[in-house]
Amino acid sequence: MEFFKTERLIVRSFRESDAADLFAYFSAPRVNCFADEQLATLEDALRDARKKSKDHSQLAVCLKDEDILIGNLFAMQEEDTFNVGWNFNGSYEGNGYAKEAAAGLFDYLFGQKDGRRIYCYVEDYNIRSQKLCGRLGMRKEGLFLEYISFVKNDDGTPRYENTLQFAILKWEWEKLNGGR
Repeated sequence: MEFFKTERLIVRSFRESDAADLFAYFSAPRVNCFADEQLATLEDALRDARKKSKDHSQLAVCLKDEDILIGNLFAMQEEDTFNVGWNFNGSYEGNGYAKEAAAGLFDYLFGQKDGRRIYCYVEDYNIRSQKLCGRLGMRKEGLFLEYISFVKNDDGTPRYENTLQFAILKWEWEKLNGGR
């Protein structure tokens, strides 16, 4: 299922054929919030691609011309509010794909899914995602100290993350983007 297209990207459901590309960036997640999604083998990636293909909150971000998976988005609905996030293959970093995909997602959620509010959580050390939130017009709503643990310290105790929350309302998004 195709959710939306942007100038350079297609955002669609996952397919089994995405397994190798999924493995490329989930074999060593760059931020701790994706640690529980780490993939050890290509077979694990195939199982994960199958699982994601049935979950419409998980969106595959692909290059339009080549249909190569370069990352993923997620959007979990809570009535008229969506909790969103993104994860991209570092090999494609610095080309504006994450902003293009996330902006397309916001257009889709506000326009097609009648969203009123979009928010996301970002760890305090994930500066790239914090900057992306700013480029998307999201405002920082708060900082949760020692909010959640995704990994363990060397001694086996939980390593708690400081987490920021960013959000944007539909009217704010429309104002920033000329009423679209």
